[in-house]
Amino acid sequence: MGGQKFEYDESGATYFYFVLSFLALILVPATFYYWPRKRKEDPAKQAEQCQCPQCKQKQIIIEQSQPYKKVKNFFIMLAIISGWVLFAVLAMKVSQFDYEMSNFDPYEILGLPPGATQAEIKKSYRKQSLILHPDKETGDEKAFMRLTKAYQALTDDEARRNWEKYGNPDGPGAMSFGIALPSWIVEKENSVWVLGLYALVFMVALPTAVGTWWYRSIRYSGEQVLLDTTQMYFYFCHKTPSMPLKRALMILAASCEFDKRHNSEIIERITDNEEVPMLLRELPNLGEKNKEQPLCRPYSIKARALLHAHLLRMRLPQDTLEVDRRYIVSRCPDLIVEMVNCVNQLIALAYARRIPRLPTIGTIENVMKLSPMIVQGLWEKKSPLLQLPYITDDHLKYFVNRKKPIKSLLQLAQLTGEERRHILRFLNDKQYEDVMKVLGNMPYIHFQVNTEVIDDENSTVVTAGAIVTVTVFLRRTNMKELFGDTSAKEKNTTKDDEEGCGETGENDKNDKNDKKDSQKRPVWMKQKKHAPAKKGKKPAPKQVKVVPAPVPAPASADKPKDREPKKKDEEGQGEESDEGSSDESGSYSEESGDESRDKSSPDAEDDDQWEKFQKRIQKRERLEGRSKSSHPVHCPYFPLEKQEYWWCYICDRKSNTLLTAPAHVTALVDTHELQLRFTAPRWPGLYTFACCLRSDSYIKMEQEQDMKLDVKAAAAVPAEHPQWDISDSDSENNDEGANESEFTTDDEVEEE
Repeated sequence: MGGQKFEYDESGATYFYFVLSFLALILVPATFYYWPRKRKEDPAKQAEQCQCPQCKQKQIIIEQSQPYKKVKNFFIMLAIISGWVLFAVLAMKVSQFDYEMSNFDPYEILGLPPGATQAEIKKSYRKQSLILHPDKETGDEKAFMRLTKAYQALTDDEARRNWEKYGNPDGPGAMSFGIALPSWIVEKENSVWVLGLYALVFMVALPTAVGTWWYRSIRYSGEQVLLDTTQMYFYFCHKTPSMPLKRALMILAASCEFDKRHNSEIIERITDNEEVPMLLRELPNLGEKNKEQPLCRPYSIKARALLHAHLLRMRLPQDTLEVDRRYIVSRCPDLIVEMVNCVNQLIALAYARRIPRLPTIGTIENVMKLSPMIVQGLWEKKSPLLQLPYITDDHLKYFVNRKKPIKSLLQLAQLTGEERRHILRFLNDKQYEDVMKVLGNMPYIHFQVNTEVIDDENSTVVTAGAIVTVTVFLRRTNMKELFGDTSAKEKNTTKDDEEGCGETGENDKNDKNDKKDSQKRPVWMKQKKHAPAKKGKKPAPKQVKVVPAPVPAPASADKPKDREPKKKDEEGQGEESDEGSSDESGSYSEESGDESRDKSSPDAEDDDQWEKFQKRIQKRERLEGRSKSSHPVHCPYFPLEKQEYWWCYICDRKSNTLLTAPAHVTALVDTHELQLRFTAPRWPGLYTFACCLRSDSYIKMEQEQDMKLDVKAAAAVPAEHPQWDISDSDSENNDEGANESEFTTDDEVEEE
């Protein structure tokens, strides 16, 4: 290798092989990912889509938002086809080159049949050499070299033996190395152009591209939100720990994405000077006189007015304010997710005592409420029935003027076909069909919660300060499965929506089954107030009533907590409630679990632990790589296609605090499983927490399930253990053995 000479190979196959490999590396993935494809609509899914005027108008707007899509697809197809044509030409050339080198036949080159005489060979060689000699006008150096080799293979004995043995009159070919680049790159007359190209690529184009990418990346967060917007969210959420809904909407409208100084996509028109003041006069309680920066800036007031107009479903000028409304509304879901993350981080900082103010659970829930409001174009206090097509405020009287008013979507779905058609008698058959399509495709979530302490000897016992793992199982079904099903169960809704017409589900019975439900409810679930007291049982033991407090807690909560144990003993005397029954059931389950563990063998315990370990690994693998595709949302007032997402979190309603970071569920197609972890309270007692599920696309889809934790005192650290006891005889033996070497010496070998 030391004396090996490397040469540029533009005439051989090396260069073409390099180009072919390079083209294949680009063309194969580019064809797979960038080739324009028409979406094949499933006829069944297309038949289930709503055909209301608002949905049709939305599809037209989405198609018009990409005017250059066809031209872009044409140029993509042209580039890919040109690349494949070039690939085919090069492959053909390489194949011909290989064929010529591997099929060397001297008789064929000389144009003679096999077995020709020496005279015929010399005659044919002389005749063709006069034509192919390089000195002639018709000469061809490459063809003349092949002719000479063919003549030598048939006239020279050594060349003939080489041809018969190796297929080449020159003998076995030696290994050669070539640089797969054309030789004109290093030619002297082209050196200036080559150096100029290198300088343009590596000194101008590459630094410019990297600098542009870096400048853009440092301005945005992981959710593609401007860092200036994130900083503003942190400031106002810290300034207002208990944030009302309209205040959150005001902060959302002040995002820097709506300011032309930060976003070049924002369009400022001369007509805004007339149209925006007219819109402000039509909107009451807008708070345009607020003097806080940047809430008082013109872009913020305009965005706030457009959001209020969107929530009131007002008609705006099509070519001006309506275009701005569609852009602002389309950016809001990502901004709301970022605001939720900011409030969550502030809560974590407050628990770590880095900031003095702890944002309440109401603050983060009000921020979450903004998402379904903006997606559906409705205020949160409005009836959820307005999410259906063709239904307006004037039609709500048909749902209320009944013996049992219809206040939720599930109540409407549970009616029989005749009752439902009678209520919706103001719709024609086509409109009624669209309403049933939308109602039938809305989600109905089965919500289950399981609490355990992982990596502990007894996973069912929660001790003070332990890490509690809450596994949430979600199963989604369409609401059309409940059409006419009067036995469907009502789900618990959040306490903010108990007075309103919240989403219903599986935890509350209807009025006819209230008594049966109170008897069949699990002990850890919240019992009804009018449930009769159980007789014939021993009174429950004295319970310690503890005000739930998350751990770690803010510094301001330390003093009240120190006084809590004394109050617990005073208030716990003579107290009989559902907490006692749940405590009894919990102790019973613990005792039975201990007995089963005593009876089981050590091998069985090892097998159980191994199975649990494998399940945790499988859960971890399932949680990784989640997609953002679930089910489409019916939202005709939202300018983009929207997928169903959910927030799941655990909170303490008594102390009004958040215990876990909200998990953003983006892949709930059929079933989904997630884990939430928090630290158990530091004091023993019975605590009641709430596991909440909230939709980011539909109003009044909140669910809440109570979790009762019977926190036991943490086991004391053992000071003595039988394995730690070392008798005097053992210690003496150990001392004697300490002076002896474990290796055999030469003297010991000789003695043996």
